Amino acid sequence: MEEFHEIIGTSRAIRAVFDVVHKVSRTDMPVLITGETGTGKELTAQAIHKRSRWKQGPCVPINCGAIPETLLESELFGHERGAFTGAVQQKKGKLETAKGGTLFLDEVGDLLVPLQIKLLRFLQDGTFERLGGRHTLRVHARLIAATNVDLKIAIDKNLFREDLYYRLGAMHIHLPPLRDRGEDISLMAMLFLKRATAHHRKPIRNYTPEAIDALRTYAWPGNVRELCNRVMRAVVLAEGSEITPRDLGLTGEILPPADSLDSLRAAHRRIEVELLVKAINLHRGNLTRVARDLEVSRSTLYRKLRTYNLEPLATSHATCSVTPFN
Repeated sequence: MEEFHEIIGTSRAIRAVFDVVHKVSRTDMPVLITGETGTGKELTAQAIHKRSRWKQGPCVPINCGAIPETLLESELFGHERGAFTGAVQQKKGKLETAKGGTLFLDEVGDLLVPLQIKLLRFLQDGTFERLGGRHTLRVHARLIAATNVDLKIAIDKNLFREDLYYRLGAMHIHLPPLRDRGEDISLMAMLFLKRATAHHRKPIRNYTPEAIDALRTYAWPGNVRELCNRVMRAVVLAEGSEITPRDLGLTGEILPPADSLDSLRAAHRRIEVELLVKAINLHRGNLTRVARDLEVSRSTLYRKLRTYNLEPLATSHATCSVTPFN
């Protein structure tokens, strides 16, 4: 088993990722990390940073999708005094803060086109200006970007610049979804169980055979983050010495035979659960945004969360004892 800063596994899919991480860590080229929400993109960026020549400097993250558009340019490139209302003093941006280290741009696909142009300029010659500034600044830092959207589709819709995509994607790492990682599921489940029981001081040492089967057969739409959160929840709720499918909230996840009268109902349930989990993870528990994206009222959303026992997932993003996955 190999471990890269909280990323562990023995499957062929994750070992291929480890191999690429080793190789790109030895270069100074920009890196683009893609994969579904919850697969570990920020942890992969940290693993690259810690193995690169930039490791003595900071690894500075910025989530391009979590900052209002009106503030993102200032957060990324900084601003001069008087650049806008409320700018009472000069401020360095994340890019300057990352000097001598690594800047990690999470959800880079959410960057507006004008900011993409400024980012492309930095990648080409290492220069930029603060918002409202007149002086060209130069910073030596490595750039790692990540996204869970298909940038080629964004390019076709004129939402992402093709030249920036090729500049970022010269070194590309795609993280496999948890459902494609086979034996890694039970391996990580045991790791999370060990940490959760230590944190909550509960004498739980294992999963029941039925729980192991449930872990292996579940589709894990929320990937590693969902696995972590479900194990944390199970440890809190468990009353016995082993974790059961009920503790994990996976009692209804095994579909009945295809010729069963319940098949359509079960398939409908699975689709709803997967959409809810993906939306909750995408918006980091912000239920207003979840309801908006799923086009349902908040009361309907709350009812479905209770029906599928997903309320703990919606509130557990800040409670997981390991570094959150992205």
